[in-house]
Amino acid sequence: MNIDAILYEKLVQLAKTKSLAAYSDVAPLIDLDMSKDQDRDEIARKLGDIVLYENENCRPMLTALIVHYGNDNNPGEGFFSAAEKIGLYKGSRDPIKRLTFWSNQVTLVHNHWAPS
Repeated sequence: MNIDAILYEKLVQLAKTKSLAAYSDVAPLIDLDMSKDQDRDEIARKLGDIVLYENENCRPMLTALIVHYGNDNNPGEGFFSAAEKIGLYKGSRDPIKRLTFWSNQVTLVHNHWAPS
């Protein structure tokens, strides 16, 4: 698997500082423009690769740290699809279950990468 090193390092930096970022914050780091459909598809693919990589290395979903700016500040659908793919989420559309799962993943990521 070939993960994007720049995107991965940004996610690790966010995790170590217990932060979140928007898709539109990280997309320019890897020359993507979130106003373009093909670039949104590409960032989703790259984040999906990172989910698989982290799962193979027994770490929580690092991609939980990337959210939509604006009205909901939640992760995209790709986050939940990837979680289903690796068996961490059962696919409920219930907003409370989704929010709970996502916030638990954020906490696990922050705790995993927190400086010792």
